[in-house]
This record gives sequence, structure tokens and C-alpha cells, in this order.
Amino acid sequence: ANSVVALRSTQSVSKAKGGFTGAGADSSDFGAEDITILGDGLAFLSTGLKYPGLPYFSDDPGRIFSLNLLDSVLKIEPLTIRGDFDEDSFNPHGISVYTDDKDGAVYLFVVNHPQGRSQVEIFKFLETENALEPVKTIRHELLHSVNDIVAVGSESFYATNDHYFTKEFLKFLELFLALPWCNVVFYSPETVQVVAGGFLSANGINISPDTRQVVVLEIQNSTVLTQRKEVDVGSLCDNIEVDHVTGDVWLGCHPNGFKFMLSDPNDPPGSEVIKIEGILSETPRVTQVYSDDGSVIIGSSVAAPYRGKLIIGTVYQKALVCDLE
Repeated sequence: ANSVVALRSTQSVSKAKGGFTGAGADSSDFGAEDITILGDGLAFLSTGLKYPGLPYFSDDPGRIFSLNLLDSVLKIEPLTIRGDFDEDSFNPHGISVYTDDKDGAVYLFVVNHPQGRSQVEIFKFLETENALEPVKTIRHELLHSVNDIVAVGSESFYATNDHYFTKEFLKFLELFLALPWCNVVFYSPETVQVVAGGFLSANGINISPDTRQVVVLEIQNSTVLTQRKEVDVGSLCDNIEVDHVTGDVWLGCHPNGFKFMLSDPNDPPGSEVIKIEGILSETPRVTQVYSDDGSVIIGSSVAAPYRGKLIIGTVYQKALVCDLE
């Protein structure tokens, strides 16, 4: 059975120098809240999220974009959605990809919030057309406030619920009273069940390269928590990407959670990227890889590495493509 590693976030930040050369921005202009990358360097970006309590700068529906990191000139492309799908209410949040070993088919899993609801869309990626073909829409009473997702089969996944309640006032009360009622749900066509609970707010989720450790980000106190140890993270972290070569964990973070929630354009929230090496070892190494005060990008939510490059996404602004030193 899989075990769960919970990463607990904090506000205090231990500053370190970044490790970048030659950064350039490229994205849609209304966020890239989550990003995931295929083994061939093709990245998918989830954009246009409209989330209660946070600003958004376009009334247009959300979209999924692709970006090939191996191209000499990086160019972001929107993915068209084939078939019968309600694109007008598309409101994508967390995403994950799964490649079927049997036929090489690539499936994109998208957390969707049409009219504020929570459901999971499964698409088949049509590479030659740069398009998505709807496969299945999943709704379930246990998937009531889904934030992020990690696919483990063509129709199975783990998902985080970032709230226990669905009404906005009760969500606020839940956070104010620090009620640890959030959870992680496993879904497959055969079974749907809660597999981990007791979280204040379960946020990002991913899985280790050996698929034995499910890594969950919990917005709470000041530690990375495993069954064996606690490690200080030092920021309010959002989404998780795992380097499937090294197993390193990459976190898109908000160095000041209060400023992020206020989102004052005259005093914008900053951005931060943290890498954890050897998360299951006796001495995990936590490194601040990138930090800025909001002058470059605002409200970083994800950091996805690929062969010396790093894409940093944001909740409602843009994305940054960087070269790692």
C-alpha cells in the first residue's frame, strides 16, 4: 500500500540566493496555476482559474496550454477540446498526466470547477492535433472541494480536498477555527475512499517515482512531516512537482500568505521556489531556489523542472521559464 508524506507549510522564510541564469516570461496573461511536464519535454499549463477569494483578470473561460521545452524558440499553444464539452464553464485547477504503458496513450486529468462545483475531467491527448478529447467526467460526494490531483491509472487518481465545507461562509469558519477536516481521496472505477485525513487544508499532491509515496501539501504550521521525521519548509507552499529522475520535490510557494490573500496590486505578493532533496532520507535538504518580491512574477503556485529548465506558474498572473545554473 502507498504511504502518505505530508508537507506542512509555514510563513517564516529563510532567504537564500537563487540559482538562475537567463529568465524569460511567456504565458497566457491570467495565470498558470498548475503545470506538469511529459518525459519528452511537453508541458501542460492550467490557466484562467477563478477561485473564491482570489482575484482574476479575465472573464474568459479557463484553458489548457502546451509548451514544448525542447523547442529552440519557446511558443505557448492553446489546446483545442474536441467533441461535446462545455468549454464556456471550464475552470481548470490542478492537473496531472498519465501515460498508458500498453499503448502509449497520454491522459490529462483536470480538476474543474464549473459554477463553483468540483469535478474531474479526463481527456485523451491527441498529439498530432495538439488537442484534447473528452473521455470521462467524474463527480462524487467525496470529491466535494478538490484542489489537486495525481493520476495513477487511465481512470484512477488521488485527489486532495482543500475544504470540508462547500459553502463560502463555512469554508471561512473552517479556516478561522483551524478545523483539521480535509482529506485525500483515492478514486478508481471500482472503489472510492478516503485514504488520509486530519489535514487543515490539503493542497498540492504528487507521487514518488517508485509510486510508493504519495506526497501531500498541507497548509498549516512549520514542518515537512513524514511518519519518521519533521523538516522545516519555510514558506506557504502550493503545488508539488516531483523530478521523476532524481525524486527531488519542487514546490511553488507564497513567501507571505497574507499578502497573497490580499493581492494588493500596489503591494503585490512575492514568489518563491523550494526544492527538497532526499525527502525520505535522515537528512533531507531544503533549498530556496528562487525568490522575488513580486516585481518579476506574482503569487507563484508551481515549479516544474525539466532538463535544466524550470517553469514557474502563478495563480492569476503569468508563467516564467528559467534556465537552472
